Amino acid sequence: MTRLRSTLDPAGTQFVEYREAMLAKLADLDAEHAKAIAGGGPAKVDRHHQRGKLLPRERIELLLDPGSPFLELSPLAAWGSDFPVGASVVIGIGVIEGVECLVTANDPTVRGGASNPWTLRKSLRANEIARENRLPVVSLVESGGADLPSQKEIFIPGGQIFADLTRLSAAGIPTVTLVFGNSTAGGAYLPGMSDYVIMIKEQSKVFLGGPPLVKMATGEESDDESLGGAEMHARTSGLADQLAADEVDALRLGRAAVARLNWRKAGPPPRPIYAEPLADPEDLLGLVAPDLRTPFDPREVLARVVDGSDFDEFKPLYGPSLVTGWAQIAGYPVGVLANARGVLFSEESQKATQFIQLANRANTPLIFLQNTTGYMVGRDYEQRGIIKHGAMMINAVANSRVPHLTVLLGASYGAGNYGMCGRAYGPRFLFAWPSAKSAVMGPAQLAGVLSIVARQAAAARGQAYDDEADANMRAMVENQIEAESLPFFLSGRLYDDGVIDPRDTRTVLALALSAVHSAPVAGVGSAGEATFGVWRM
Repeated sequence: MTRLRSTLDPAGTQFVEYREAMLAKLADLDAEHAKAIAGGGPAKVDRHHQRGKLLPRERIELLLDPGSPFLELSPLAAWGSDFPVGASVVIGIGVIEGVECLVTANDPTVRGGASNPWTLRKSLRANEIARENRLPVVSLVESGGADLPSQKEIFIPGGQIFADLTRLSAAGIPTVTLVFGNSTAGGAYLPGMSDYVIMIKEQSKVFLGGPPLVKMATGEESDDESLGGAEMHARTSGLADQLAADEVDALRLGRAAVARLNWRKAGPPPRPIYAEPLADPEDLLGLVAPDLRTPFDPREVLARVVDGSDFDEFKPLYGPSLVTGWAQIAGYPVGVLANARGVLFSEESQKATQFIQLANRANTPLIFLQNTTGYMVGRDYEQRGIIKHGAMMINAVANSRVPHLTVLLGASYGAGNYGMCGRAYGPRFLFAWPSAKSAVMGPAQLAGVLSIVARQAAAARGQAYDDEADANMRAMVENQIEAESLPFFLSGRLYDDGVIDPRDTRTVLALALSAVHSAPVAGVGSAGEATFGVWRM
């Protein structure tokens, strides 16, 4: 039998303790999400509404098919920076006229929708997602352009936004822009480089330079409408393909544009009939201990995520610290790699390498569930070849061509982050639970390493070592690394695509899998290209 059986005890003292800790983290997450949703604050939101305009998420809701989900991505972008949480733009994946699209929407209540450095990073990530997964892009634009005080971080790298639009179009991925207000200066190239452009009468304004700049540059007197108004672009310049009467009409025309794309997904469809997991996803709240040194069985996660709780484990008796096997999520076949006891040994590395090769041969996407402290260290393990074997696993991950989806459940330290497909290894999507932590190593270990090095340096110089200063240094370093390893900090820097409620893991993975199947799903060697790199044996 391949059916997973849960041994969690929801009535147990330990479960209740872990659940309360997770609920506290989720309350903090809700508070941070609320900051992004609040935009520029009540006063600016009210003023925006009084002008007869919709907020970005209201526009998205009317754009998407009624009742369909919206997978918002990077909602905590800019967390911990000098800029508002959310980075003044909403991005995500939603269904428009039956077509999965990458949707972006400026938030004009936050500094007029101006783009700051985190807006740029978030927008570039959105374009990357669209390109890799072959998703049409629909942009809801209302922005005053770059946040001028931070232009040094925006202007030069920001040109990639426009290059991305042209490359998406060249790759046959449609781009549709709806202009809801100002789209000025460099922002004028957003509609200028899109396949389809919709503007709103007496509301959209698109020009390279507004009336004041034109006056200063040429001495010419002009007004908004004649210089860049929607009617001018619809009747004279030809930049606008459709002229909408109001915002609701623009969204209707946007839906019609997507409907006319005749878009088809290039990946294989899901199996039409599948079973829900047998175990209750609510139990995921009580699985992870606040102290990540306490291990947990990832099969308990899989029992609440995969179809029918059905998991066909691969090499169950070999390399037991890494669980590998085959399953299905929302009808999509997947291969799973999940850390069981944190440390990766040579056996786990070789097992993972073979499994990744098999998944590529079978054109099957891979799910990585991370809870790892990294590869094992020590004389015996070095002599047995942990470097070679870890390198084999990393080689396999780096050169695998099937889509990868990664979820950080607990610890994600050291090279284990790499071997389990961290951000640097290009997973199509990467999400984190509120319990996750990621750094080069644990705070105590890192502080201890620095202490040992400093103590050895003092001894080499023949100096006495200051133990009190050492204790203060260790405490300071531990606090710093702890703060920098938390999921809000990492998500704010776009090292993941969002921090998610553990109970939503199946839904989020299902939506992500559907998105990646908009593109072809093919493993290494399937198109005749070179396979993996050289394995060091």
